[in-house]
Amino acid sequence: MICIVLAAGYATRLYPLTENFPKPLLPVGEKPLLNWLLEDIDQIPEVTEFVVISNHKFISHFESWAAEQKFTRPIRVLDDGSTDNENRLGAVKDILFAVETLQIQDDILVVAGDNLVNFSFSGFLSFMREKQASCVMCHEENDLKKQQRTAIIVKDENDKILSYEEKPQVPKGNLAVPPFYCYLAKDAARLSEALDAGCKPDAPGSFAAWLSRNTDVYAWNMPGKRYDIGDRASYEAVKELKVR
Repeated sequence: MICIVLAAGYATRLYPLTENFPKPLLPVGEKPLLNWLLEDIDQIPEVTEFVVISNHKFISHFESWAAEQKFTRPIRVLDDGSTDNENRLGAVKDILFAVETLQIQDDILVVAGDNLVNFSFSGFLSFMREKQASCVMCHEENDLKKQQRTAIIVKDENDKILSYEEKPQVPKGNLAVPPFYCYLAKDAARLSEALDAGCKPDAPGSFAAWLSRNTDVYAWNMPGKRYDIGDRASYEAVKELKVR
């Protein structure tokens, strides 16, 4: 399994902090934000490699960071060629870019590099093995305004997704989906098909939403908390935090 890290955004809501520096490498506690995710994933036997997708503006930052890391898994940094927020590829096209550039034919774990969690991803991958299907994470979200700004799913008693909507104005349920996804190789091979069918390239979950309408996709209940570093206030709230 290859872990693809989405790190090509420009984080304009965090300016000036991120005007000339990538959000996933901002310090949280004693290390970069991204390290909190990858140090856990590095311990999961199925994962064999990290692929970090950067934009062109910040590629040198990620290359310098990667050269200093001591993970047991190798790190590859890819430049998606975008130079600003206006010509960015979008998360789904970035995943496709990595799959095509490296000719990935393995299952993939996709994570947004600007998020923190206080639990291990090992349970998520165990869930995927159990279901033998592509999977997403989910957690309860009962604030309507927050529901309208994220993806909301409905699932059955076996955790199979029945409904998957991005930013619904009238949500059908209260299970929100954070930007963490496990895709079987056969499903990842359908990225181009999904984009051709109208899958939105910007929202990372739009591919999972499309996939759930075309095959069985399952949702794992997060056993802990996720910290979304979306703006200056949310970063200030976690930057001294000891996540685990």
